[in-house]
Amino acid sequence: MEETATLVIEDAPLPTERVAVGTAADRVNLETLEICPVALAALPAREIARRQILPFRIEGGRLLVAAAARPSANCLDTLRMICRLPLRVRLAEPGELRDRIKDLVGLGGGTLQAVTDRRSDQNTAAEEEDGLADEASIVRLVHELLEDALLRGASDVHLEPTAEGMLIRYRIDGILSPEASTQQWDRLRDAIVSRIKIMARLNIAEKRQPQDGRVRIRLKEGEKDIRVSIIPMLHGEGVVLRLLDPVRAVRQLQKLQLPGRIGERFQKLIGSSHGIILVTGPTGSGKTTTLSSALLQLRSPRTKIVTIEDPVEYELEGVNQIPIQTKTGMSFAASLRSVLRHDPDVILVGEIRDSETATAAIQAAMTGHLVFSTLHTNDAPSAYARLIDMGVEPYLAADAVIGVLAQRLVRRLCTSCRKPIDLECCTLPSDFPDADLEGVHQPVGCRDCRMTGYQGRMGIYELVTSSPAIREACCKDASASAIRQAAKQAGYQSLRLDGWQRVLEGLTSIEEVLRVSGLEPTSQDADRSECDG
Repeated sequence: MEETATLVIEDAPLPTERVAVGTAADRVNLETLEICPVALAALPAREIARRQILPFRIEGGRLLVAAAARPSANCLDTLRMICRLPLRVRLAEPGELRDRIKDLVGLGGGTLQAVTDRRSDQNTAAEEEDGLADEASIVRLVHELLEDALLRGASDVHLEPTAEGMLIRYRIDGILSPEASTQQWDRLRDAIVSRIKIMARLNIAEKRQPQDGRVRIRLKEGEKDIRVSIIPMLHGEGVVLRLLDPVRAVRQLQKLQLPGRIGERFQKLIGSSHGIILVTGPTGSGKTTTLSSALLQLRSPRTKIVTIEDPVEYELEGVNQIPIQTKTGMSFAASLRSVLRHDPDVILVGEIRDSETATAAIQAAMTGHLVFSTLHTNDAPSAYARLIDMGVEPYLAADAVIGVLAQRLVRRLCTSCRKPIDLECCTLPSDFPDADLEGVHQPVGCRDCRMTGYQGRMGIYELVTSSPAIREACCKDASASAIRQAAKQAGYQSLRLDGWQRVLEGLTSIEEVLRVSGLEPTSQDADRSECDG
């Protein structure tokens, strides 16, 4: 029969024995440990979550608890008085302890219980829920959510309303991961959204229109910038929080580890006196990080750098940054025309979205300015064709664009658990290079990588630099395939082939390269001999 989670303590005397603490050898493995429901019920969820102490068994009249380190005497005395039992502390791995507590009491479980204990009526009206937004418990709950996401290394937090309740997901290393939540999150959903709106200085009464904002918040890890996007959906308002960490994201260009030849050619490009340098790739592929790193390298007292961004993600010291304001008519194109009268040397246009912005960027490059910008294209050669599709004259695109860098982010294999690939059970992609496969590894999963097999991300790249053949192809044909063929003559190597090189080095897996570059070889990958030339 299953043990019920009840513990009677009303008449239990206060134990005189204080605590026994386990030694370093007296550790507990929480991954395989079975938690006794009676022991778990001996301490309130708020104490378990706040103090990061997990009761797991009652043995010999003592309550056995797991902790990452020896708790303070005051903490132990408080817990002893609550449970009316002497304690025995067993040491546990901090990451395992944190994850197990979250699984058992839910994300923010302690704070949620404190809120619920104060509210006996579960049918509170939405207006009263909104009134909770300034309560200390709701403030703490939102902070706990953000701290947990940062601790997990998340780049985005998704709060999604569904018919069943609120779905919480983190984007970690580019992959969405559902997080443990409880029905209490669902009941406090409106209050949580309202609290986020207050933090971002948005209109809490507006529930029918999308809203965007930004907030700087002080957490345990220091000050963080958070970009807020709120959109009305079928079952309520959906929230996405982009967690921006300037210290981690903006780095020296050398630390981006662009592969040898591509790195050398890109360094030469950013040293040009004029022209357009484009960085292409999908959302979340690291374009902003690459451009910010390039600007940091160009920054000097003798160089005036102006950026036009929507929004400004990372504040760069010594760089003049302009956030566009579409409501007041300050679009990319309008801002760029004004910036040209501000005597800049280097200009960053956050994104070329339309014909007007493309034409203004071309004019800036043709009048002696070095212009950086981004485009959403599948590969580098397609950027020329994309500009021409926007209405830029082919000869202007050929003359103004001096280089295009395309990039993707792939997850790094966890060095603690990766293992050599089993060639007998693996079918290599048809375009995989003929080379020594000794360094090829595959993901496994362990404690260090939270059973994902990966830790962190790295870039894979392809670079096209302007050449007479490319300029001639732009003017004659203006198609991506013609430009691609012209680029091959100058030694163009596709992004996919750069990915295969990272696989051969044991840094990432075949599956990762296929995931970000497509399941089937593209035409530019078919002839490896030409690409390698």
